[in-house]
Amino acid sequence: MIKTYTFSEMKSGDIFSRVEEENRVAAVVADIIKDVRANGDEALIRYAEKFDKATLTSLEVTEAEIEEAVASVEPEFLRILADAAKNIRAFHENQKRDGFRLTGEGGVVMGQKVTPIEKVGLYVPGGTAAYPSTVLMDSIPAKIAGCREIVMVTPPGRDGKVNPVILAAAKIAGVTRIFKCGGAQAVAALAYGTESVPRVYKIVGPGNAYVAEAKRQVYGQVSIDMIAGPSEILILADGTGDPVCVAADMLSQAEHDRMASAVLVTTSVDFAEAVKAELNRQIPLLPRREIAEASIDNYGKIILAETMEEAIEASNEIAPEHLELYMDDPFAYLDKIENAGSIFMGKNCPEALGDYMAGPNHTLPTSGTAKFSSPLSVDDFVKKTQYTYFTEEALGGLYRDVAFFAEKEGLSAHARSAESRFHRPE
Repeated sequence: MIKTYTFSEMKSGDIFSRVEEENRVAAVVADIIKDVRANGDEALIRYAEKFDKATLTSLEVTEAEIEEAVASVEPEFLRILADAAKNIRAFHENQKRDGFRLTGEGGVVMGQKVTPIEKVGLYVPGGTAAYPSTVLMDSIPAKIAGCREIVMVTPPGRDGKVNPVILAAAKIAGVTRIFKCGGAQAVAALAYGTESVPRVYKIVGPGNAYVAEAKRQVYGQVSIDMIAGPSEILILADGTGDPVCVAADMLSQAEHDRMASAVLVTTSVDFAEAVKAELNRQIPLLPRREIAEASIDNYGKIILAETMEEAIEASNEIAPEHLELYMDDPFAYLDKIENAGSIFMGKNCPEALGDYMAGPNHTLPTSGTAKFSSPLSVDDFVKKTQYTYFTEEALGGLYRDVAFFAEKEGLSAHARSAESRFHRPE
């Protein structure tokens, strides 16, 4: 049963906390990473049999397997995938950035150049569902950025094959290489390399608690996009509209994961009660009923606010992954939203639209991290390098200041390196 809180109750305690077996997961992941580093492909093949019940003789997906998979996908879905890819490209093309160059007195030149990360790894979840949308969302920005090698890892099925729709999406998006491995072991393979899997420089993509912990543990060896937690949605509603749609939108996230959270913040008690009744009506109708019901029972929340200002304050404090402004004039409140991964505006913009077809990225900060981080973007696949050029004349006007500054920090060799251009250090 979904729980209802007032705004003051929400502020007085952490009603969104999750009790997780973090230490146990961390220990298991550490052992897996150590095993993969020591045993490479053999460990990956062993884990595929243990966790995925798949018997593998090789790890890389062949071109023949990709072509066979694409041929098996119905043409209508291939069209939809292509249309989604087009929309994603159109949005992310606007994120490309150039470097800059500044010139100053005496021939000084300074600037910054933007370079694609050469090798990136994409983790695509398997398990209870296949997510071709994740393939598109994670690989298309990398392609736009200009990454030369885009390596995808994803768990195989019991038959030792990758889900055909995953391979079709990878083909459309331009993934370079694909490997049949999942879980913490796949993250370890990308971070350290094996006989088959190349080492990459950055790993992106969502996964379960073990994948998230593996990304945490290999960070520093490689870069990562974020530590993704369970899915979240918060719907900010003024009490107008259809509670059937709001309940359906909440369940669109609840069906992801037993630990997903669906939250409604509203100023209307009647609307809150109507949504609660709709949740109880709709849950039994879902194929993934048990998952959605566990999510709603444990992490579903309705928060009653006195005013829209209070409702917005609650939303900013929670900093949800997905935020729906379910009202007739969402633009009136857009500038007041400070913390959210992605915002869905108005009554005709369900979060599911953003998952698949709209264009903005659906790999988003979770667990309140939208307070300081951003959706996956082209920026995640580039690095910035700065450069400086000084003429002798320009350095001549500054070297004494450089030396003085260095001496104040107790770094005399720094001082001498500047002074040596003009006189021999004693």
